Amino acid sequence: MPLKSLKFKPGIVSDVTSYSNEGGFVDGDKIRFRFGFPEKFGGWTKYSPNTYEGSARRLHNWVALDGSDFLGLGTELKYYIEEGQTFNDITPIRSTTSAGDVTFAATNGSATLTVTDTAHGANENDFVTFSGAASLGGNITATILNIEYKIVSIISSNSYTITASLAANSSDTSNGGGSTVGTYQLNTGLNTTVGGTGWGAGQWSGTTSSALSTQLNEALDASETAVDVDDETGMNTEGDVILVDQELMLVSATSDDNTMTVTRGHSGTTAATHADNTLVRLAVGNTLATDDFVGWGSAASITVPGAQIRLWSHDNFGEDLLINARDSGIFYWDRSNGLGNRAVELSTTTTYLNETSVPQIAKQILVSDQDRHVIAFGCDGLGATPTTIQGNGIQDPLLIRFSSQENPVDFFPTATNTAGDLRLGGGSTFVQAVETKQQILCFTNKTLHAMKFIGPPFTFGLQELSKNITIMSSAAAVAIEDSVFWMGVDTFYVYSGGQTLQLPCTVKDKVFLDFNFEEKDKVHAGVNSEFSELLWFYPTASSTEIDAYVAYNYIEKVWYYGTLARQAWLDRGIRTLPLATGNQYIYNHEVGFDDDGSAMTSFIESAPIDIGDGDKFVFLKRVIPDVTFDGSTSVNPDVSFTMKAKNFPGSNFNETTQGTTQRSATSPVEQFTEKLDYRLRGRSFALRIDSTSLGTKYKLGTPRVDVREDGRR
Repeated sequence: MPLKSLKFKPGIVSDVTSYSNEGGFVDGDKIRFRFGFPEKFGGWTKYSPNTYEGSARRLHNWVALDGSDFLGLGTELKYYIEEGQTFNDITPIRSTTSAGDVTFAATNGSATLTVTDTAHGANENDFVTFSGAASLGGNITATILNIEYKIVSIISSNSYTITASLAANSSDTSNGGGSTVGTYQLNTGLNTTVGGTGWGAGQWSGTTSSALSTQLNEALDASETAVDVDDETGMNTEGDVILVDQELMLVSATSDDNTMTVTRGHSGTTAATHADNTLVRLAVGNTLATDDFVGWGSAASITVPGAQIRLWSHDNFGEDLLINARDSGIFYWDRSNGLGNRAVELSTTTTYLNETSVPQIAKQILVSDQDRHVIAFGCDGLGATPTTIQGNGIQDPLLIRFSSQENPVDFFPTATNTAGDLRLGGGSTFVQAVETKQQILCFTNKTLHAMKFIGPPFTFGLQELSKNITIMSSAAAVAIEDSVFWMGVDTFYVYSGGQTLQLPCTVKDKVFLDFNFEEKDKVHAGVNSEFSELLWFYPTASSTEIDAYVAYNYIEKVWYYGTLARQAWLDRGIRTLPLATGNQYIYNHEVGFDDDGSAMTSFIESAPIDIGDGDKFVFLKRVIPDVTFDGSTSVNPDVSFTMKAKNFPGSNFNETTQGTTQRSATSPVEQFTEKLDYRLRGRSFALRIDSTSLGTKYKLGTPRVDVREDGRR
């Protein structure tokens, strides 16, 4: 019988039956398609042996004027700048105590130390650095104390615990002396999504059915911390947050006479005067979440540090760096101060003058490349006067504000500057902004807008492009030239040529029917421009962390997918290789064909193939491979060819035979195993190719099979 060529259609198609996809591929992992043929993914190695704290979900690369190559990365715990394989901690400082405000207490035989600091404002996993402390008298010396610590647990608003490197002994009876200073870093965030936090939690109308409220029983000035109310019941637990007008207050202690001791101006709000009988509402309850007040006009202000997954945005302003923890403050790192210095609040930087109305809170920041404006999305409004240094602290999730040109701290619009603001007209909250060559695309949870520089007097204009779209996360969209691709909550989209279209996807069911939507905020998109690939990394239904990807080749317009745990991705550019993060490491990708020194598992599997219409049995005798190992680093690269036979589309494969195709150790790449002998019988058969060997790269061509008819029974 003549040989039959197996010519397969490019891409993986998993959303139809295998029989209807005859001549195509139905499954694969760590393969891509080039020129219509499948080949193995490139490998990866650790960029540096050094690790960082937390999960790095955002990367940003830029070059300073002196040629220094910087990589910014933000985790839920810290923000780093990497240079020369060293991670430099530039996490902003939240507060610094006066000397003597901090004391220590040790227990004999335990490494756990209790730290007392009134109204410390820290959360579990926050970082604090002590200085000026004296020995406790025994094992806990000054050297042990005067370092950075991660806070282990919060005892109260006035105390917490840390873990020393040594256990205390019976002589550790002192408190560290009267000169100890505590320097607290920015409150950490979460590494997971907590449902019901942030904008939109609760009812749209402004209250829950069981919301707790009372009234002030006194007039409050802006500094008073003892708050008298009519009835403190249900909102008097340490750690509760109450809302009075627009000010949040953190409850630290209560008494039996309806008086609560509070920390004023909590979570970035402004301490203010309040009249007697002003409504007091429970904003965040420590025990009964059903009693919390949430809703329009207040939910955006109730952003409690550490209550949501920590996601960063960042951009360079010249050789300096702007960073923003989503729904938190904006910070500035001055390159000239060196890597040993931390970022500071944007409103306090001395690098630029004329600080006016600088936003205190934002969902994302971006520097427009062509016109050099700093843009804050989902931010707070203007300060009360043109001389107010900061914004008003009340977050508007649809507000966009931009600084004056070439001045990142001048945000108050005047006749002599280009500062201003815009407000998105659709949806309920801003999600993501993506800069293209011609414009900035702004996504809300329901709409897409174009933001364009138009010059004075308006500076920027805003145009709605699409309604009734969705977007999965704040990093789900990515630009290729002037086209933007993104993952929605149930499909993929592309904006190109003035049109928004759903992107046809052959693996949509595979992705969205096996998806952990509770962790959708972790989804991020990346570009691998060398291979014309868009990649979306996402968590499958059985995982709380990213463990899979789906890829779209935008030149060949084919889809494929696989397993890979990567928390952030950055295309090649300044650095010659794509970068990705995972397991507290940075990885160089497209290096060799192995998994950081271990063999990478890769496979591709075809749909069943019939002879004719599948009405006859066939006997498969041999396979003539067509594969190249060009680029392999192994002397003997190999792949496994598995042929599987079945009798009906709905039945299992009833016979399987495997053979190995190997390149000769001493011959050029074109010489490999000539044929593989099989003995298989069935109405249809499928091909699967596996690679599990070190240093193996393979690309499948058009194999041929020796098959003959073998009757109808």
